[in-house]
Amino acid sequence: MVRMILFLILTVLAVITLVRILFMSAYYIIARIMKKADRRQLIRLKRAAIFLAAMIILNAGLVAISQITAHTPRIVDENGNTPENSIAELRELEFNGRKQWISMRGRDKNAPVLLFLAGGPGGTQMAAVRHELAELEKHFVVVNWDQPGSGKSYYAEKINEITPQTYIQDGHALTEYLKERFSKEKIYLIGESWGSALGIFLVDRYPESYHALIGTGQMVDFAETERMDYAKALENAQSRGDTAIVKKLMENGRPPYYGKDVTWKSAVYLNYLSAYMAGNPEIRNPGYNTIRDICSSEYGLLDKINFFRGIVNTYNDVYQQLYTIDMRKDYTRLDVPVYFFLGRHDVNAPTVLAGEYMQVLDAPEKGIVWFEHSGHSPWINETEKFVKEVLSCFLVSETQ
Repeated sequence: MVRMILFLILTVLAVITLVRILFMSAYYIIARIMKKADRRQLIRLKRAAIFLAAMIILNAGLVAISQITAHTPRIVDENGNTPENSIAELRELEFNGRKQWISMRGRDKNAPVLLFLAGGPGGTQMAAVRHELAELEKHFVVVNWDQPGSGKSYYAEKINEITPQTYIQDGHALTEYLKERFSKEKIYLIGESWGSALGIFLVDRYPESYHALIGTGQMVDFAETERMDYAKALENAQSRGDTAIVKKLMENGRPPYYGKDVTWKSAVYLNYLSAYMAGNPEIRNPGYNTIRDICSSEYGLLDKINFFRGIVNTYNDVYQQLYTIDMRKDYTRLDVPVYFFLGRHDVNAPTVLAGEYMQVLDAPEKGIVWFEHSGHSPWINETEKFVKEVLSCFLVSETQ
């Protein structure tokens, strides 16, 4: 937090100085033309330029130090001690020519490996999972992956060149790395929102690598989800008399959207629905703790900026590539156990679609676990139950 405040102060000073230099330069040029230039003006201009250069150098150094010193905190037990066989690593790896970051955390590095697939595309939940699901670290080596175009891996690939296949290729490469690193034949998967779809893609393509998959905030049909979300937001806005939202929704038209404004058009109804869920008294602990997460030690100052850039830019380019996917038609047979953890009050990923998908899905073991006090994020809304159900489902799958 101190570094972020210092970065903002230096940035503001640099901007103010730059504006001052521009005005001073214009004034000096005019004075030269009118032959009224004063040597003191030039001296003041040089001093301002030196000050600006100093601010830029200090800020660049601050950013570099923050990136180098980014880390994931050590594992501690109830007594504040670090277990001898624990693991807490933040590591950069290269998959298919793309450099990207993962965190690996667990009390026992010999425990089963659980890979958490974040939402988005473009989202990073490396810190959020550590904060919310620390209990899982007692039972698994919990791995979080900043996917290409998100957070610490924002520069892994040019944004306009990222496709769903990019994530499948790199997800598989990461899985193979984890299997080798921890001497496992298979690992577990939890996918959240977009990550729940990526989990389906991975277990469909490489079933031999996974014990089981849990999808939460399960995505099924992307285009239909957007249409349903839009209709829900429009209905609520009209009933509440939110005329500004109604007007904006009508101006944007019915999704799906394409082009350069996908993020901003989708944000109108997605943010409105998020606020709707946050105001639902039936949902516990609603929303994300964004300030806490972005200030976490895993992210350097550049990562903090890319935290938001991924949500905006990567989402915009990749999401519109997903509109043709319908799990109910494209992924009806999976050769690993699959479970959906659904919030009863989720209006972001309509649970009716997940229910329809579960009906047609052929899998060795399948089921829906309902979270009665959750919205789109049961892993945040009902953390204790979420952990309990993860252990229950994965123990079942491991014995099969």
